[in-house]
Parts: sequence; C-alpha cells; structure tokens
Amino acid sequence: MTGPGSFFTHLQCSSCGEAAPRDGAATVCGACAKPLLARYDLAAARAAGFSPEKVRARGRSLWRYREVLPVLADENVVTLGEGATPLVDLPGLAARLGLARVLVKDESMQPTLSFKARGLALAVSKAKEAGVREIALPSAGNAAGAAAAYGARAGLRVHVAMPEDAPKANVAECRAAGADVHLVKGLISDAAKWVRAGVEREGWFDVSTLREPYRIEGKKTLGYEIADDLDYDLPDAIVYPTGGGTGLIGMWKAFAEMEALRWIGPRRPRMVAVQAAGCPPIVRAFEEGAAESRFFEGAATAAAGLRVPKALGDFLVLRAVRESGGAAVAVTDGELSEDARVIGSETGLLLCPEGAATVSALKKLAASGGIRANERVVLFNTAAWAKY
Repeated sequence: MTGPGSFFTHLQCSSCGEAAPRDGAATVCGACAKPLLARYDLAAARAAGFSPEKVRARGRSLWRYREVLPVLADENVVTLGEGATPLVDLPGLAARLGLARVLVKDESMQPTLSFKARGLALAVSKAKEAGVREIALPSAGNAAGAAAAYGARAGLRVHVAMPEDAPKANVAECRAAGADVHLVKGLISDAAKWVRAGVEREGWFDVSTLREPYRIEGKKTLGYEIADDLDYDLPDAIVYPTGGGTGLIGMWKAFAEMEALRWIGPRRPRMVAVQAAGCPPIVRAFEEGAAESRFFEGAATAAAGLRVPKALGDFLVLRAVRESGGAAVAVTDGELSEDARVIGSETGLLLCPEGAATVSALKKLAASGGIRANERVVLFNTAAWAKY
C-alpha cells in the first residue's frame, strides 16, 4: 500500500487523561488501567488537505481514512479488503414505524463476515508494527475468526478462547486459519481468564476488546463511512448492538474527529445501545444512572455477541449514550428472532441475532417516542446470518 501518512501523535487515557507514547505494543493506561485512545494532529491533517473530496477519490476500503488511522508505515498495513459496506434501505419498516428512513449498515459483507474485521485489521497491523509475534484474545466467536484471519495474513501466531457453545462456524474458521483454539465452560469472561493466564505465562500480546487501543480505530471507520454515505448529514439516531461496545465508542470518537476536521458541525445522532434481556448490564446501569455497569450474573442469550456480562469500556458507552441524548434498550430473544424472520422474508436481508436486536429495539423506541416520526435511523447487521 502506498499513500498518505498517518497523523497519529500519541495515546491518551479515556478516564484520567494521562498521555502515553505511540510507540511499542500499547495496552491500557499505566496509571488507572482504563482504555487508551489514539490521538491525531487533526489541524495538521486538515492543513495537508485531508478532506471528504480527497477521501472519495480513493479506493473503497477503510484505509481510505489513512490520515486518521494509527499505522505509521505502509508495510505494516494488514488488509483483506475490509470496510466500505453498504447502507441498505428498509422502506417497508420505515413506513410501518412512521419514520423518514431506516437504513442498515450491513457488516455481513466484511472479509471475515462480521464487523470484527475492522478492529482486528487495525489491532493486528499495529501488533505487527510493534514487533509482536503472538496474539491472544477471548471472544464470543466473530472476533476470534477475524483475529485468526488477520493474524494468518500478518504471519502471527494466534491464540483464541471461546465459550464451548460458541457458534460452530466460528470455531471452524479459526482452525481453518491456523489459530490455536481453546474452548471453555462458561462465558466470555471465563475465556478471558484463560487468555490472561496465557499472557502472563507465555508473553502473548492481548488484543482483547479495549485492552489495546487500536481495535476501536478500526471500528470508528463505521462513523466515517456513515457520514460519507449520507453526504455528511448525520442520521438522527444510531441503534447499535452492544456487547463490548467498541463500535459505538468508536463512532462517537469519529464524530468528534470529523468536527475537528470541519467535515461536520456539532449536531450528533442519538446513540442507542441495544442489549439482550438475558444480559443487559449496560441497560441496567443506564436506567440506574450509574457511570459503570456491574457484572451481570447468569448471562444467557442466543445473540452470542451480546453475551458480555461486563465490558471494560462500559463507562465510555454510557458516556456517549448520555451525551448524545440517546438510550439503552433490552430486547428478548423471542423478539429478535421474530424480527429477523420478518425482515428476511420481506426484504431478503438476513440478519444475525445481534443485528435483529436493533430492529426490535427500534420498534420499541418508535412506540415509546424515543425515536420520533420522520426521523432517519441507522441500524447495524454486525455479522452474516449463515455464521449462526
């Protein structure tokens, strides 16, 4: 890959604000152990001509936003063609709910058939740039598959841990890409314990959600793409299925960056975090007015990506939801299953369980007034239906 350079300058703690250098294999803040965020010299990027017009003249991939991505050297970019997924109109659903427009960002078309390709492309690229040779992560399934694929592409050894009831397709794709797969009894939190033990014992580099700063940088390109596809007139609301919440946090970061770049004004979409009724720690924290969630005991849902009993970045999700005037909504497995059936039979768009949850949440919000008549809304289909 050849092209413009990155304007990445340093890392900054999302909680205490402590700065950290951009070099090396970064993890979490050394002062408070909270997630680090990548920062850029956006004024310099703007002065250098980084603009929507320049972006649109480039190839369709997330790497078209190279100036605000953290990989410093082109030879360290690890890519399988990720990004540039479509916004699919659902006019029938919009009409039923009295909304101006309902669009689905269809991430099932990513190289690894889920939105996890975005974050892992960046995490693996930066791990390669830092000289890392082995990476590890816990996963509900799709992140493991993406890590295995991008790790193989980069020549890294990949270790993944998943609950033993993770979708079989995810286990198969990890093994097909040469990853070391470990299945654990329990939840993703139990898989995380296995990974942490391996990190301490073997020296693997942990690319778990928000335990390194760069998966969020891949996910933030969702926000850049939505803005571009809507001619920088952002939607009224974004309804996002939230397990770890990296994409929601990333989009909120992207909107702030775009305002600093003068691509958009101060208006923001209302951000809606959607969780399963069988595992709603962030919904519960939102309703209680808490800054962080509590560990949710007994998590159970067919939407594997939403079965996250405690997210490291929960406080960032809650902050974005509240700052935007948004909401947090829980839906049942029965609701999301029925909505997946209806959307599939009416439109041919096959939604994964997590994606269907956003339809269920939208219906509730439209009925309660949380989404108002004649508003434009973006939903997410985060993975291919066939993987489930």
